[in-house]
Amino acid sequence: MYYPEELVEEIRSKNDIVDVISSYVRLQKKGSSYFGLCPFHNEKSPSFSVSRQKQMYYCFGCGAGGNVFTFLMEYENYSFVEALKYLADRAGVELPEPEYSGEAKKRADTKAILLEINKAAAQYFYVQLLRPQGGHALTYLKDRKLSDDTIKAFGLGYSNKYSDDLYKYLKSKGYKDDMISQAGLISIDEKYGVHDKFWNRVMFPIMDVNSRVIGFGGRVMGDAKPKYLNSPETIIFDKSRNLYGLNRARKSRKPYFLLCEGYMDVISLHQAGFTNAVASLGTALTPGHAALIKRYVNEVYLTYDSDEAGTKAALRAGPILREVGITAKIIRMEPYKDPDEFIKNLGAEAFEERIQKARNGFMFSLEILERDYDMTSPEGRTDFMKEAARKLTEFDEEIERNNYIDAVAGAYHVGSEDLKKLVGRMAVQTGLAKPVERPRSTRSQNLDKEDGTRKSQKILLTWMASDENVFAQIQKYIHPEDFQEGIYRTVAELLYAQHEQGKLNPAQIMNHFTDEEEHREVAALFNTRIREIKTVHEQEKALKETIIRVKKNSIEEHSAKLDPTDIQGLQKLMEAKRALQDLEKLHISIN
Repeated sequence: MYYPEELVEEIRSKNDIVDVISSYVRLQKKGSSYFGLCPFHNEKSPSFSVSRQKQMYYCFGCGAGGNVFTFLMEYENYSFVEALKYLADRAGVELPEPEYSGEAKKRADTKAILLEINKAAAQYFYVQLLRPQGGHALTYLKDRKLSDDTIKAFGLGYSNKYSDDLYKYLKSKGYKDDMISQAGLISIDEKYGVHDKFWNRVMFPIMDVNSRVIGFGGRVMGDAKPKYLNSPETIIFDKSRNLYGLNRARKSRKPYFLLCEGYMDVISLHQAGFTNAVASLGTALTPGHAALIKRYVNEVYLTYDSDEAGTKAALRAGPILREVGITAKIIRMEPYKDPDEFIKNLGAEAFEERIQKARNGFMFSLEILERDYDMTSPEGRTDFMKEAARKLTEFDEEIERNNYIDAVAGAYHVGSEDLKKLVGRMAVQTGLAKPVERPRSTRSQNLDKEDGTRKSQKILLTWMASDENVFAQIQKYIHPEDFQEGIYRTVAELLYAQHEQGKLNPAQIMNHFTDEEEHREVAALFNTRIREIKTVHEQEKALKETIIRVKKNSIEEHSAKLDPTDIQGLQKLMEAKRALQDLEKLHISIN
């Protein structure tokens, strides 16, 4: 779906971000910005900043940020088009019919129809649950201690015993066979003709983060197999990139998710007040799930079943979550099987106690590992410590690895230095780079340098977007190609183009990015914390040092990539070095 960029910018500019956000968040002016408690995570001290000058918001606590469109997309679960329509109506701007390319229109039309069909199916299932034919399914849900409000909130339903009821209903609504089939709701074969995918099952609508029904899970009433059946994957339903309950959990404002195995676990936890519970959709946790979770929280509590299968699933999930920077903790359900049983028998307060006593994921994996060794014998204990040391080599960051070495040493009453040496030996034996006895690795040094480079560039972009006077003084020496390729350079190019037109407008730059994560990253580029410096002279000195760092890093990077036979490239490099010499003599003033 496409609207002209000029129209998008007109709508954005007619909706002052401070006015819009003030209707959701209590803001107080501090200096040139407004601050309040972040609506996207729990906090006691305001770190949520809204800038009228930049027409952007940014949270220094959780990193949420963007322009007025982004805010509505995150807070109200709007799509971009829904946010655009809302703001257009607020500003009294009439939207034209959207423009599509041929292929995009066909795909958008198909997705829209599939969403309509799923919504109609969900409504049909809910109505059937409340009718006499759904009585045994409703009794089943009531026996599971679900309230009417919970049943309604999650849109639970029932698919009738007759195997073509839903098909007939959807046909009566005018939907075609191929679309109903693409939605994954019917099967078509030569022998049996058309029949519903789900029948005689309690139905669990699966929703995306915008609360649109994208698929279903069905629990059979009786002894038929399989016990649980999920919709097949479609163009709107990807099991590995969606989580059950995420549309509700993302609004909980809690800093962690409770990750469950089943639909009923999620529903029971939400009913008990734990509104940050989610579950994977009939599949093991994937890197796609982990990346999705990372958009909202940095910590996950695994509430998997307490049986052997659940324990193995928890052990597999830990490294997947750690790979994207999420800390995993384990909540054990003993003496019960899962969160649903636990809540029903011991209640919410006891579950909260289990959360407080959750075990670190890595330390839990060692507790499970102990079962394979005779910890009462010297040999068994030695073999266990060797395997623990091997697992410790999997931590890439030296500080994190050393912290875990200390924790393991304390838990198993061995010397920290002795364990550190054992980890080093295991690293060599398993073919890994020796992690403990060497000084910092080249990779770590390169990462540090890269992080420092990015930080300098972020600081400079923040300064340039905030002060046109700074921009005017440095544009002769710093150019877009001095910034790293990707978002940094794109943002720099857009900033320079705006400066040439005589108007810096950071919020408009956000219009060039559509992904929520890109919005956060761009917002961070314009809101980097610049350490407080009291005097103007010190500010000017700090700014000059930052500019010189950016230029030096740019020269080093271009030198490393330069082909010695590239005469034009050599000339450009010499010009850049002369610009650096001029920069070192330059006095930069701040208004």
